[in-house]
Amino acid sequence: MELKMQFPEPADKAAAAIKKYSMLSGGEKVLIGLSGGPDSVCLLHVLHFLKDKLRLELNAIYIDHGLRPDETPAEIAFCKKLCDSLNVTFLSKAIDVKTYALAEKLNLQEAARHMRYWSYDIAVYELHANSIALAHTADDQAETLLMRLFRGSGATGLSGIPPVRKNIIRPLIEVERKEIEAFLDKNRIDFVIDSSNLKKDYVRNKIRLSLIPHLKEFNPDLIGTLSKTAALFRDDERYFELIVTRILMKLISRKTDTRIELFLSPFGSMDKVIMRRVLRRAIDETKGLRGISFIHIEDIIGLLREGSPGDRIYLPKGVRVIKDYSTLVLTAESPVTLETCQVEVPGETVLKEAGMVLKASLISIEEADGQSKLGLWISFGLFDADCLTFPLFARPRKNGDFFHPSGFGGRKKIQDFFVDLKVPRDERNRIPIITSGEDIIWVAGYRGDERFKVHEGTTKVLKIEIKKLKD
Repeated sequence: MELKMQFPEPADKAAAAIKKYSMLSGGEKVLIGLSGGPDSVCLLHVLHFLKDKLRLELNAIYIDHGLRPDETPAEIAFCKKLCDSLNVTFLSKAIDVKTYALAEKLNLQEAARHMRYWSYDIAVYELHANSIALAHTADDQAETLLMRLFRGSGATGLSGIPPVRKNIIRPLIEVERKEIEAFLDKNRIDFVIDSSNLKKDYVRNKIRLSLIPHLKEFNPDLIGTLSKTAALFRDDERYFELIVTRILMKLISRKTDTRIELFLSPFGSMDKVIMRRVLRRAIDETKGLRGISFIHIEDIIGLLREGSPGDRIYLPKGVRVIKDYSTLVLTAESPVTLETCQVEVPGETVLKEAGMVLKASLISIEEADGQSKLGLWISFGLFDADCLTFPLFARPRKNGDFFHPSGFGGRKKIQDFFVDLKVPRDERNRIPIITSGEDIIWVAGYRGDERFKVHEGTTKVLKIEIKKLKD
């Protein structure tokens, strides 16, 4: 037998939000994220109250993150009993957050969030559900806005938690936690407390438990004010999104899950406000680049406006941004390392990782003397063949490598040579080091070794040309 409940503001506000944001049209199968906490318990009761009016089929899911083994069984039992009392289908899923966090190098909160949403998606597929209803409130919205403000987010971040994102809906997004507590208290509805929400180890909890109570001394309606502020940012963002979509369609040169290339030419005349949003969208839509913050966007804009071709910046999680001659490259791909191979003499050797072909030939000293020295060591190298030990090899650099750079007058470590020439560190392992026995004779494309260059007594010359490898 169901209790006769009073549904004041939570149900009215949820119904208004559902209509305002077109969350449901009626007749949907809805999956509710249920933790047993006050917010999700309220959401379950509210949607159950609106069920007949909206012709909803309700299901609920509890996600066991494996982080609180002492509390989880009781919470699952509570949620199941609650769902049984309301005739709502209940299921639970267990996920291994710690293992995933370790594998993906994420903190526990990030890992839990990723896996929780994956679990929702799987459950939606298995149940053939239409929507996932989550119990985010106006307080969550306010906390999120403050967190992102402190982190240095732009307007997109400050727009907060979207009421609707794809198949995710948040009917309580305009309901304050105090209203939820009053509803639960008035109707004597039980709920459970997640002990992790009481700890001040996490930034969100610190904001909720320490900062917001102080800020309410300046503005008692702080939650409502911040929630409305986030809504204003969202309205602005919707307008800008239309503009950004049109621009980005013209900008993208190439795109993969871990790399995106954008044409440089339109950026020059672009307003900084639009430029930020274009970069933010490009990053958000490239899986391997997500997580770049507002301050990094500013660094990228600085590179765009002031950098020279070949300049680059290094961002967290292995992300690199490279200003090329015609494109801006954002990539999380691991830097390429050259594969060691034998240099065909005479003949051609393809060095795929370096993007070049080495064409080697033996020529006379007369032919060598007739060669223009323009481009020597950059596009071709000339070596005293009698000084060489064959076969030659092309390999990546190694720790401790050294050679005698032509014209330098002494020995130099390859590492120091690259640093002096400002060779980007993510490019260094793909630069061919050409060796004869244990000796380096050429850092291909840069400098030859003084000990193996052509001199007056040379009778036979090895010429190695660098040709660009065609795509």
